[in-house]
Amino acid sequence: MLKRASTLVLRRGLSILNNDRVFRVHPSVSQALAENRPVVALESTIITHGMPYPHNLRTALEVEAIVRAEKATPATVGVIRGKVHVGLSSGELDFLARCDGSMKVSRRDLPYVVSQGLSGGTTVSATMIAAHRAGIPVFVTGGIGGVHRDGHNSLDISADLTELSRTPIAVVSAGVKSILDIGRTLEYLETQGVCVATYGPSKEFPAFFSPSSGFTSPCQVCDPDKAAELIESALSLGVQSGVLIAVPIPEEHAAAGRQMEGAIQAALEEANAKGIRGRDVTPYILQRVNELTKGKSLHANIAVIHNNAKVGSHISFALAARTKKSESQSQPSDSNIVKSESQSQPPDSNNVKSESQSQPSDSNIVVIGGINVDFIAKGKIRTDQPRKCVSVIWRRGKKHQRRHRLFGFHVFFLRKNTSGVSRLEGASTATYCAVITEAGEVSLGLGDMDIHQHITQQYVSQFKEQLLSSTLVCLDGNIPISTIRYVCSLAKEHNINVWYEPTDSEKASKPFLSDAWKSLAYTSPNLAELCTMNKTLGLQTPEVLPSSLEQLVSLAVALSRPLLEHIHCLVVTLGAHGVLVCGEHHAGSVRLQPRTDKKERKLCAVHYPALKVAARETINVSGAGDSLAGALMAGMVQGQDTDTCVRMGLLAARLSLASPHPIAHVLTAHSVDPHRVPHHSWPPPRFLWID
Repeated sequence: MLKRASTLVLRRGLSILNNDRVFRVHPSVSQALAENRPVVALESTIITHGMPYPHNLRTALEVEAIVRAEKATPATVGVIRGKVHVGLSSGELDFLARCDGSMKVSRRDLPYVVSQGLSGGTTVSATMIAAHRAGIPVFVTGGIGGVHRDGHNSLDISADLTELSRTPIAVVSAGVKSILDIGRTLEYLETQGVCVATYGPSKEFPAFFSPSSGFTSPCQVCDPDKAAELIESALSLGVQSGVLIAVPIPEEHAAAGRQMEGAIQAALEEANAKGIRGRDVTPYILQRVNELTKGKSLHANIAVIHNNAKVGSHISFALAARTKKSESQSQPSDSNIVKSESQSQPPDSNNVKSESQSQPSDSNIVVIGGINVDFIAKGKIRTDQPRKCVSVIWRRGKKHQRRHRLFGFHVFFLRKNTSGVSRLEGASTATYCAVITEAGEVSLGLGDMDIHQHITQQYVSQFKEQLLSSTLVCLDGNIPISTIRYVCSLAKEHNINVWYEPTDSEKASKPFLSDAWKSLAYTSPNLAELCTMNKTLGLQTPEVLPSSLEQLVSLAVALSRPLLEHIHCLVVTLGAHGVLVCGEHHAGSVRLQPRTDKKERKLCAVHYPALKVAARETINVSGAGDSLAGALMAGMVQGQDTDTCVRMGLLAARLSLASPHPIAHVLTAHSVDPHRVPHHSWPPPRFLWID
């Protein structure tokens, strides 16, 4: 929940719209956003109201093809039967192109159209809303609306202009049509604080069919890089207003555009004579001008849209490149770390392809929690005088992003903003400060997790559909008890697999204060947290934990036994002694995948020793448990056997122990592949029966 304004759109990461009851994001768009590849939003009123069939469908497909040819992903926005779609399939495009009685959907109309289950094409304002919620920073359209002629008396002003004043997104258009009052439109945009820039060598503001309107833009950008720089700056400032990039019609089509002016004036006079007003004026004039010019206006209109799509794709590509560059520069500059990460995995495109081919496409992990900023201070000199202690502090706030990269699955974080980042006035970003010893052990830990209280039951209930379709739900122990109970009630009713990560001894008790814990499928406590769970249930626990390995394992088995009456599997982390996996016996090990039947289970435990890490190589231990759990979950969802899953977790933990960051930079599916480690390097696991 970092509050840096630049992350609102540029760090769009994973959008929660796939979980929403109203919004639907096409898989191609979701994947592109998750991988920080360029995405271009497109409106759909041009399909439903801008052109007759089949010109509308052909134009929509051509525009999408242009975007793809320029190495970006098209995301046409439309409303279909009450659902706002960000990205449309070919069948959905055809549906909108043929749909009789479809509505023209602006910001004003969205609530009604959604509530009534209607279909329609989204205008500039509605498309901006949907694109921003999905985390798409660039939107391409033909021309925006503006102040209508005599608008100073009628107050007929397009919602496009007010949307530009309150939605931080870049709109690429050919300016506004000359049927509008261009001068007053620019004045209104200035009043609303909207940055307007002409694209190209001139500041001349275009008038859709003409490269010149007689007015100038306050700014000018000459190429995609300059446009991307402007957009990035606007988003980083957090001013919450958009940017209008005005693209002149290509010179080869300008001559035809000038011929449209006479037809536009004639159509305006006809509209006035017939009493056509408001939102019906533009569609009427477009159709009438097309008739008067015998189709020439339609060709010019299509040429403008094609050109805007090409320019917008170039800008989106440049913006994505700048975002990746700024993120890479924000990482620690340790050359060894960078070298290790680049050597341990193939380029992004190959890596994504490999993972998608080896993993089931319908596997979804829902993580209900937040992103923390970690401060790690390590003493280099052992001393009783703090003023002489030399320390180094690292900042890290990407635990969950690294876990997503390891999974290779669709991981959704339920948070309070569709760009993936919640900005809550008066609330502090979740932080954790750990002071670690020279050997890497935590000697003091302080956390501020209050912002997690905003992840309420009411908020999470909005994503019930996504919860019900998930492969695994992971609950962070920092979230409210009421939210945990709500998810557990869903798990009980709908047979959802829930993993509870207790985070610390105090929060380990949360599910066990009621019968909610009986609906958990997995939990991953350390021994102290396991004691808390038992103590909350009124069971006897030791006051002091043993020190020998034999005693630790015996205690962990004894404390796990009562919980296994309802919980399918416990993963008990034992620090330097490894991990103990407890659950149902299957094929000489513990069954990780839950059974649907309720037959009596024979219980067992398997102790896996930790991989050896030299004391000098242990930098910090604060993220080892998270890394182990994340990699183990990844193996489970991939369908790996128990040994492979646990060994993936142990490798991930070792990588994090040797990293200055809680989650190691090099943590990928490739780096935790246990088959890359010689068989003799693995300490043999120990099998135990549980009575």
